[in-house]
Parts: sequence; structure tokens; C-alpha cells
Amino acid sequence: MLALRLIRVARPAVQLRRLTVVAASAGTGFLLLCSLGHALGHPEHSAAAVLRLSWCVMPLAATVYLAVAVARTDPGTRPRPGLSALGLGPGRMMAVSAATTALSCGLGSLLALLLFLHLRGDRTGLPFDGAAAGALAAGQRLPVAGVLTLLAVVPVLASGVVALVLRPREDGARPQRRPAEGGADDGSAQSPGGRAGAPKEAGHDDPGPHRPPASRRPPTGLPWGVAVLAAGLAVQSYAGRSTASAPASGGVLPGGLAASSFPVLVGWLLTALGLALAGPGLTHLCGLLLQSARPGALRLLAGRVLMAEAGRIGRPLGVVCAVASGTYAVVAPYDGTARVFGPLTALGTLLVAGCAVAVLLTATVEARQERAVTIAALRRLGAPAMALRTAALLRTVALLALFAPLTLLIADLAARPLVR
Repeated sequence: MLALRLIRVARPAVQLRRLTVVAASAGTGFLLLCSLGHALGHPEHSAAAVLRLSWCVMPLAATVYLAVAVARTDPGTRPRPGLSALGLGPGRMMAVSAATTALSCGLGSLLALLLFLHLRGDRTGLPFDGAAAGALAAGQRLPVAGVLTLLAVVPVLASGVVALVLRPREDGARPQRRPAEGGADDGSAQSPGGRAGAPKEAGHDDPGPHRPPASRRPPTGLPWGVAVLAAGLAVQSYAGRSTASAPASGGVLPGGLAASSFPVLVGWLLTALGLALAGPGLTHLCGLLLQSARPGALRLLAGRVLMAEAGRIGRPLGVVCAVASGTYAVVAPYDGTARVFGPLTALGTLLVAGCAVAVLLTATVEARQERAVTIAALRRLGAPAMALRTAALLRTVALLALFAPLTLLIADLAARPLVR
């Protein structure tokens, strides 16, 4: 009931983000049901049915990724100090976030079931002159257990990942308060000036290890991201050479890829993981380059903001680059002709790309909200609004200048094994 009440009283922007989760869950559930329909309609092609089901892993992962991003930015389920006295501590709010995610994904799965039954003609007859009858096994009885299992995959997996990500943790990075000389507390929790974590006197500083601010700590995932990216490109190149010399046999993946090209998909997944790991480091590096060579006030401000937000927007940027490069590799000409895509392939591609862009927009809005106090302080100091807009435009241009050529390079390298 608490999750339903929080959903009902949320702001329009929050409701819009939740509706994107509902839409993504509906699309993923529909793809899973279509895989079941293909397996029922073509029982002799079991290998193709398994390949179609495995193709749904990418939309499923994108949907869970979007659900986690929306749950992390939901203001209604954030833990607050005053709510602990009412029994709504971090653990309870985590459970509310998981329940809200399960409700959104469950609604999407219900919409997918209704659309699937409508296209099969189970409710009002076959629409579109029966064009989807063969792909959805119209006229055959659906296994209730299989349908319920496939529809429960997205809500269960998304709510489970949200609960895992938002679970309460012991804050080991924050130094514990230690009593000063004479047994008095050193006041590190709240200083008279209102700054949390500031000591009262210079001589009573916490003797714990010094930890630099988050904006000065460079992300550590860049070397690992480069290594995983290189491994993914190597797998794609090896799989492309092996599939080029071997005839295609077995089933066919969406987009016209043969079953023997499944290692190429594994290479794409490794490439996407590498770009996601390297994204924060590349964003931090972009901020450093923007401040190099005697920067002015605008470049210094833009570079410092990029360094501070590297961990927040860097990973979604890397995922968007991975999706863009993978989409180009799929639509690249094959044997001199363009591939012919069906509606299910287009839906899967739209789901993955839409979820990646939605997560990036969500991270951008969240970062802007986190900068609201800083922007207000700069305005009070006399900074003109045009200067702040120019700094934001400079950050955007710097990110495009770094990530756009990188995306084109990765896309070209990923498409080479498939272009004959």
C-alpha cells in the first residue's frame, strides 16, 4: 500500500520515468512471449527457438538497467533521517523501492500479455489479416506455466537487482567520530557553522586516513575497461573470420545473423561492458583535458564539473556509445546489400537504444539537480546566466569531441567481421 501511495502522489517527471520502465518492461515481455510463440509454431526448430530466446537477453538487461537507474533517482523512496522513527529506515525504503519497481514491471508485463493475446486473435479475432498468426502460433493452446514464467522474469529480476543495489550498507568509508582529549566529542557530526563532518577546532581533527573529495578521485575502471574492450574486439574478429569460412547452419538470429555468428554477439557484449567500465575514466580525462593549457574561468568551471560528474554520467555515456556502435554493426551492409529487419528485431533494437538514452537523460537530470546549490551560489556571487550556459555547452562539445570519434572507431571495428 505504501508503494501504491508513493506512486500516486509522485511528481509528473517521476511518473514519466516510471512510465518508461513500464514501456520497456512491456516490450521485453512481448519479445519473450513472441519467442514462446515461435517455439510453439515451429517445434522442429528447437535450436532457432533457443537462439531467439537468447536474443532477448539484451533487451532484458537494458530494461533492468533502466529500472535500477529510475529507482536510484526516485525522490519518494529515498531514506530520510526523520522517517526512521516511524519505522521507515533504509531497509524499509529499499523494500518500497523494490516493490515500486515490481509494480511498474508487472504492469508492463500485463500490457505485453494483452497485446500478445490480441495479435494472436484470442480476444477479437486475428488483426492485420492474420499477418502475425505464424510467428505467434495462433490457434494453438498456450502453456499457462510457460507464459507466467516468462512474464515474471522482468519484474522478479528488476526488483531483485534494485534491492541488491539499494540495500543498506555499513558506511566503512566514513571515519568514525572519536572523542577529543578529555573525553568530549570532537563535534565532527555537526559543526556550529552547519557543515556536516567538520571539526570544531583545528587541533581536534579526526586522525583517520585522509580521503580526497569525490571530484579529485579519478575513476579506477579505465584500465579494466580498455582491457575488456580489447578482448571484445578480439573475440569479434576471431568469430568473424571463423564464420566467414564456415557455412551458416542451424537457426538464424534476428537481423539475418547465422547461428554460427553467436560468438560475435559475445564479442559485442564484451565491447559494451568495456565501454561502460571505461566511460567514467574517459569523462574524467575529458575534464582534465578541458582544463589544460592555462584555462580561463569557463574552461576551468566546465572541466571541474566534468571531473565531479564522471562517475554519474560516464557509465551511461559509455553504454550509449556501445549501443550506437552495436547498432551500426548490425545495420552495416552484408555482402554488399543491406540487411532486412523484421518488426521484432526493430522492437528489440528500439528497446535497447531507448533504455540507454533514457538512463543517460536521467543521469543528466540528476546531475543538474545535484548542482542546483552550486549554481545558486555562483549566481549570488554575480556569475551571469550566459556564462553558466556557455560552460554547459562547452562540456557537451568536449564530450562529443571525445566520444563521437571513439564510437565511430568501435563501430567500424565491430562491423568488420560481419561485412563481406
